[in-house]
Amino acid sequence: MDETKQINLPPKYLGIQEKTHLSGFSMASDVLTGSLLRTLAASKPASRFLELGTGTGLSTSWILDGMDQKSTLTSIDNDEAFLSIAREYLGSDSRLELVNSDGADWVLSHLTNEYDFIFADTWHGKYLLLNEVLNMLDPGGIYIIDDMIEQPNWPEGHGEKAENLINELETRKDLTMTKLAWSTGLIIGVKSLNNQ
Repeated sequence: MDETKQINLPPKYLGIQEKTHLSGFSMASDVLTGSLLRTLAASKPASRFLELGTGTGLSTSWILDGMDQKSTLTSIDNDEAFLSIAREYLGSDSRLELVNSDGADWVLSHLTNEYDFIFADTWHGKYLLLNEVLNMLDPGGIYIIDDMIEQPNWPEGHGEKAENLINELETRKDLTMTKLAWSTGLIIGVKSLNNQ
């Protein structure tokens, strides 16, 4: 089986990818992660989705491609230059709210929000404010992070941060979790229904 064959890209993906390359943004999720995001999004009809770290909108396009018409996606980023690319290609989708904000400011001012799916693709909700973001996840909701296998663009010392995060997630009683040494390294957690 070749997991890279026959992956149908989201409608706006190639345009976003071209602008992403021109912008110099180098932190985008890869196609395999995107494909998984779309599949997981398709499992959550009529749901509320949260993406922390829009970047230029590449992963956003995958999530939208999996969502049904009754779902909504809020996507947060603090870089207007990159967010403007997502706005250009995806901003007309009425299911999507793109927010230019510091991640910590946004999370701390939305602590009572509830989501069925959270993709944390930046520091907040992953290395920072993890508990606060996981508290936003409804029972049965999906939490997903990528880039958990060492990447060439990791700064010195980041490997230790990633290992500490993995160890912390492994001890949580409120998540049923799977670690995938695939793509860039993913962790998928589902919020326990009974919060054991």
